[in-house]
Amino acid sequence: MSENVRVTKAAGVVGAATLISRIFGFIRDVVIAWFFGAGLAADAFFVAFRIPNLLRRLFAEGSLSIAFIPVFSEYLASKGKAEAFSLARSAIRFLSVLLVFVAIAGILLAPLIVRIIAPGFIDSPEKFSLTITLTRIIFPYIFFICLVALCMGILNVLGHFAAPAFAPVLLNLAMICSVFLISPYMADPVTGLAIGVLIGGVLQLAFQMPFLIKKGFYFWQKTKIYHPGLKKIGILMLPTIFGAAVYQINILVGTLLASLLPEGSVSYLYYADRLVQFPLGIFAIAIATAVLPSLSRQAAINDFEGVRDTFGHAMKLVFFITVPAMAGLIVLRAPIVALLFKRGAFDAEAVRLTASALLYYGIGLWAFSGVRIVVSTFYALQDTKTPVKIAVISISANILLGIILMGPLAHGGLALSTSLASMLNLGLLIRALKIKLSHLGMKNIMESACKTVLCSAIMGVIVWGVALLIIPSEDGSFSGLFFGIMVSIIIGVVLYGSFSFLIKSPELERVQAVIMKGICKR
Repeated sequence: MSENVRVTKAAGVVGAATLISRIFGFIRDVVIAWFFGAGLAADAFFVAFRIPNLLRRLFAEGSLSIAFIPVFSEYLASKGKAEAFSLARSAIRFLSVLLVFVAIAGILLAPLIVRIIAPGFIDSPEKFSLTITLTRIIFPYIFFICLVALCMGILNVLGHFAAPAFAPVLLNLAMICSVFLISPYMADPVTGLAIGVLIGGVLQLAFQMPFLIKKGFYFWQKTKIYHPGLKKIGILMLPTIFGAAVYQINILVGTLLASLLPEGSVSYLYYADRLVQFPLGIFAIAIATAVLPSLSRQAAINDFEGVRDTFGHAMKLVFFITVPAMAGLIVLRAPIVALLFKRGAFDAEAVRLTASALLYYGIGLWAFSGVRIVVSTFYALQDTKTPVKIAVISISANILLGIILMGPLAHGGLALSTSLASMLNLGLLIRALKIKLSHLGMKNIMESACKTVLCSAIMGVIVWGVALLIIPSEDGSFSGLFFGIMVSIIIGVVLYGSFSFLIKSPELERVQAVIMKGICKR
């Protein structure tokens, strides 16, 4: 199986599992919006939840797994499975000890953390106190989710992608159930939701274990608590903390600045970000997850021509899928927000303000997606310094733009600054990677991207016209909104597929080939 076919197939598996996870994630957010709206309790929870989520992206998915996968792949290729598994067991044990101290520190330092992350909450003692309480309940989640990320890295290198991608479903189910089964019995109902986060972390870790055992990886076998390979992982990991999670840091900056804006601003940004995360998770992160093991294998045997080819394939594929998704999200933003969240405490004004944030986040979807692929390529090459240097520039730009734009555009300006900073990040990363690999085949990538943009633009204009005719206003019934949005999406998919077929898009042909191969196997 060629690496391009392997990447496309793995991305399909991850994308399908992630789709299920995102659906349950939206159900979770609908439940939260229904019960808590966009007021004090919701703002407090989202800030408290964002702190361990940021740590998860920085230390788990953002740096740990990205640093671990290339080294683990190198050990598999050069020293065999036994030594590679010894490294993995050592990493799990060493990380477990470290995470216990991190969790304790987070609980003890919760007041300071909240003061730094959401300084605007200090003026509201009730909100500030509640956020501290929720942070202390949720913080141990980092212990479980970091170990989940390490298990994901092991399974992905061994060719198994479904279980790690499906695991977040368990978190969403735990949070949904906690609203109904725990929150009603709590003095402060939102603390029940925080407990649900912790339960979800435990379930996700437990879910990985049978699949690891099936691959021949046994936790209980003897190994050193400190394996020599850990040093290499640590050297790679430290710089990636910033380079791998620029988007999350930029979102956090937006949260910090939004805490200085009127109440509800944090929640509007959160709900809009969740909608952007839907295509980002299903397509971009799925492709990035699938491509990293392939790039790492090629880099381990110094097949740099293969690295260039795989990188080009991944970039064309991610743009082919996310650019039309971006067009659809922008065109249908208001009815989508109304369909998913407009009920209970989430009123028409909340819909309008969330849709505004979604517009500005949506503009940057292609850049958020492209960054994932370029960063994965750098880390497969075990170059962690370059993304960090560029990340510092991007984060600085986001802070400056956020301060400038939050005045005229309020929370929408913070979303726009995140998008613009990601575009800058992508441009600088591609320039640096081109220097490192001599050439990237950018002419071929740009030709494919231009075709994708053309097809997406035509599709977007037609869907916009159709939506005006068949989608009722935000005050319309649930069934009317649902029917109108689904018909608009179906028309958009058919149009985009037809246009891509007419221009003979190779990306469409590859996706079709993988799908047909999967159907034939069944």
